Formats: sequence, structure tokens, C-alpha cells
Amino acid sequence: MNVTFSAPQLETERLIPRAPQLDDFDVFADFYASPRAHFVGGPLSRELTWRNLALEAGHWVLKGFGRWALVEKATHQTVGIVGLWHPEGFPENELGWDLFECATGKGYATEAAKAARNHAYNILGWTTLISMIDPENTPSMRVAERLGAAYDKDFTHERFGMMQIWRHPGPQDL
Repeated sequence: MNVTFSAPQLETERLIPRAPQLDDFDVFADFYASPRAHFVGGPLSRELTWRNLALEAGHWVLKGFGRWALVEKATHQTVGIVGLWHPEGFPENELGWDLFECATGKGYATEAAKAARNHAYNILGWTTLISMIDPENTPSMRVAERLGAAYDKDFTHERFGMMQIWRHPGPQDL
């Protein structure tokens, strides 16, 4: 059974960003069990992955914004999660992205992040966004650069340790 909550439906050329659902659990569990999840707190057990999925859905309920599960239009597969994030311990509103193995190298993170950033600026009225990136996560740095973000400063996160803050251009600069 999927319980729904209010999350705006977005659409890009190749993706349908939508609210995370319980049906996404197995693909999330595969991602979080893999070495690919190293930069986002993994690898994780299925039990801890379930908690992460609940965290993603709960962020929408508690904050009124969150990260969208990405559904590839061509295959109807859930291929990642991208969106707006500001849990306790984060210094500012963040634009974050995690792509599953099947979706890398296709430009999906950039495509979906642009849609999420447009939502933050044009619908929510935000004026700035950051992305927190592990200093060794070169692929995420490349996505941030493609989005026009630039390294701003370092930040020490309670669980993730030293992170780089990349600042996105404001709405007036896009």
C-alpha cells in the first residue's frame, strides 16, 4: 500500500520527479547497499535504507518540500532522488542528488536538479541554494559546475565529516 502526501509533480524532458513511495524501497535498498552510496552515508542495510526512505517522505510532511524520486519516462524505472533538503544539521537549504547505477552518465542529475532549483526559486521564493559535496566526490562536483554552482567553503557535518559547500547562482543570475 502506498500512502500519498502532497508533493508537487514536476516533469523534465526525460524524467518524472515525484514523491518517494514505498514501491521505491527495493531500488533504494539496492543503491544504499552498494559502494556507490559511500558519499551519502552508505552502504546501508535494508533496515537502515527503510529509515532513509521514510526520512525522505517525512521531510516533505515536516518541511513542505523535499527530494523527488526520479522516474525515467522511457522505462518507468526509479533511477534516483533529487531535490530540496534541509534536515537538522545542514547549514542552509540544499539541492541534492543521488543517482542509481543504471542512471549515471546520462545528465539526469543536472536535468532534474535544474527543475528542482527552478521550483525552489520560482515557486518557493528562495534566493539561494547550496549543495554539500564530499571532497572526493568528483562526479557531484561536475554536476554542481554544470548547474553554475561554485565552491564556497568547507563545512564539518556531524555524520559525514568534512564537506564542501557549493553555492548555486541565485534566481537573478540564471
